[in-house]
Amino acid sequence: MAKIRITQIKSVIDRNERQKKTIEALGLKKINHSVEVEATPAIIGMVRKVNHLVAIESI
Repeated sequence: MAKIRITQIKSVIDRNERQKKTIEALGLKKINHSVEVEATPAIIGMVRKVNHLVAIESI
């Protein structure tokens, strides 16, 4: 599997609880925090749900 880097670029303040929990499940904690994860179908689906809050780049 390919790896991707996910970076939180917007705040989760004033977002619904589901989006907050998705960001937390991705391992992101605050703005400009990045994580490197395997590009599994589950991760891709989570990223699509919060794509307005994160930036994605291939590694």
